[in-house]
Amino acid sequence: MDALTLFGLFAVTAMLVCYAMEDRSHWFVLLFAGACALGSAYGFMQGAWPFGLVEAIWTVVALRRWQFRPR
Repeated sequence: MDALTLFGLFAVTAMLVCYAMEDRSHWFVLLFAGACALGSAYGFMQGAWPFGLVEAIWTVVALRRWQFRPR
């Protein structure tokens, strides 16, 4: 497994964990947004630009959810 694949595995795993933990704290929503940004970077670095674009959109959606979520 090369470094890019490990980076992608980390990004997607972080997305899954943070999404599962969102109900526990609003900080997990912010961490989910960061993991989506990592997933987007992975998609673009891998050459799968549709995946990178969708993950970038998810990053914005998650940031907006975090912004308006009650603390």
